Parts: sequence; C-alpha cells; structure tokens
Amino acid sequence: MNTFTGTRLGYVRVSTGKQDEQLQHDALDKAGVLKRNRYVDHGVSGTKTTRPGLDALLADVQEGDTIVVYKLDRIGRSTAHVAQLIADLTARGVFIDSISDGLNSSTPTGRAMLQMLAIFAEMERSFIQERTIAGLASAKAQGRVGGRPKATDTKQARQAQALRDAGESVPDIARALGVSAATVYRITKTPQRPSVIPTADELFTPSEALQAQQNAASE
Repeated sequence: MNTFTGTRLGYVRVSTGKQDEQLQHDALDKAGVLKRNRYVDHGVSGTKTTRPGLDALLADVQEGDTIVVYKLDRIGRSTAHVAQLIADLTARGVFIDSISDGLNSSTPTGRAMLQMLAIFAEMERSFIQERTIAGLASAKAQGRVGGRPKATDTKQARQAQALRDAGESVPDIARALGVSAATVYRITKTPQRPSVIPTADELFTPSEALQAQQNAASE
C-alpha cells in the first residue's frame, strides 16, 4: 500500500444553485486543503453521470494524492457508484478522506470501512436486479412486456407511405390507420407521386379496408 506523499485535493458539490457551499469549504479549510486545489460542481445533481468539476479532478489526480470531501455522497450517485469510484482510485494509488464520515483510506480502519462499503454496494446491486426481475415477471403475467411499445409495424408504414405518395393528407391517413398524425410523419418520407396511383385493394386487405373506413367514420 502506498503512503501519503502527494497533494490534498478537495471536491465540493451542491445540487441546486440555492444551496450554500460554505459548510464544505470550511471543512476543507480545517482539513488543510488549499483553495487552489479545490474542484467545485455548483448546482449539479449527484445523479448526473458527467460532472465537470469531478471529471477534472479525476483527470488531474496523481498517485499518492488524497481526495478530500465533506461527505462521500458528494462524489457518488449511489452506494454502488461510490464503492466503484473508490476502488478505481485505490487501484491508482489515490487516497480518499471523507471528513464527516471519518473515513480515510490511508489507514487500516479506513480500508476496512471501504470493504464494508463494497459489500453494501454489492447488496444494493442485488436488490436492484431482484426488483427488476420481479417487475418484468409481474408485467409478463399481466400480458405486458418491457420496453417501448411499437406504434406501427412495417406493413402499416408501407400503407401510410403509399397513401402519402397518392396525395392523401396526413390527417386523413392518420384517421384511416388509427394512429396519430405525428406517427404518420415519423414513419413516412416526403411524398413521391407514383406514375400509377395504387387502389385501395392494393393497399389494404378487405378486413383492413373495413377497419380504415370505420376509423375514418368515427372521427
């Protein structure tokens, strides 16, 4: 294990523009972190995967340096994220000093606490996986499947395009197919007038033609 020989770098984050950073800066003052060695994310939620201040800190930190924070939740989105970040930093020879949590990875006690944090992170991942699997099973039992439902199929898209090419208006096509006008615009291209205008029999089966008539009549 490397010993502390590098620079103490501070990280400060507040989630909203109305929150005050001063408490964290005061703690970093007492911890001996120079103001020029501090990285700040102001008004940035911890759920953000990219944070300019933290990204810059992780890019600048060197082996033997110590990252000092007021609390661990300042640097991570979740227990799992904090554990992974600390593991990555530890592998790089970088220490973590969390003032309020009393955790310093340069000490045996601090390293033991990090191991416990990793265990809790693994439990959190397992709980999330279990909830996801249970949710999908419940949805499947109710006849639903995960993911975004498809608004149209390929055949319907071809029908919509043919109708647009034949000169039909988008609202009329939407009513005939039972979809929204926005869907028609999304699944079709700018009309290209065909040399021969297709007939309804070429576009629809008898049952589909009947359904289209019913959709149009219901409007």
